[in-house]
Amino acid sequence: MKKKRVIETTEGIREEATVEQYDIMQRGLRDRGLMETKSILKAGISSGRVLELGPGPGYLGLEWLQETENTSLVGVDISPAMIAVAERNRKEYRLQERAEYLHATVMDIPLENESVDAVFSNGSLHEWENPGRVIDEIYRVLKPGGKFFISDLKRSMNVLILLFMKLMVKGKAVKRGLETSVRAAYTAHEITAVFSGTRFGTCSIKETPFGIEIAGSK
Repeated sequence: MKKKRVIETTEGIREEATVEQYDIMQRGLRDRGLMETKSILKAGISSGRVLELGPGPGYLGLEWLQETENTSLVGVDISPAMIAVAERNRKEYRLQERAEYLHATVMDIPLENESVDAVFSNGSLHEWENPGRVIDEIYRVLKPGGKFFISDLKRSMNVLILLFMKLMVKGKAVKRGLETSVRAAYTAHEITAVFSGTRFGTCSIKETPFGIEIAGSK
């Protein structure tokens, strides 16, 4: 039987203790080489000014900046606490001149039309209150020919894989958050339906054991 989607949050992670636990978890993924950096590069996102939606503590975008040259990053996050951590990590990476973070909702991205070369996001799609509106915002800010890459968990994840993921992370709040995120995640069929009602119209969707990868261009 298909599992019904259960909304998690539209406000991001805000509690300081939980934010710090999430930062530790993301740092661990980075140290084990488990970030989506290679997938983003494989999607053809490797140059110009790029927008990251829901950067959290910032590691994915900062790792991407390290792997590219003459690039810049704008991160938009709804959580002030997460932005503070991302700015702290930006300093650790010594990338203050190439990365900036804005406090805003992804449903109303504070950038001009056709102002970025690409957009990527990992792990925040399930929190988007109105994914169709966000996707149309991505279309608006992308330059013609600009590419996007979105990855997230999937609600149809195998229960054994979810158990494995819970064993890989530390902190009760993070473990609970993983469970609620999976329950709030979309299926590939749902994403196809969402895109059909946007200005993109369609997208490429790849399912992995852990989630889904969505790609396309303007």
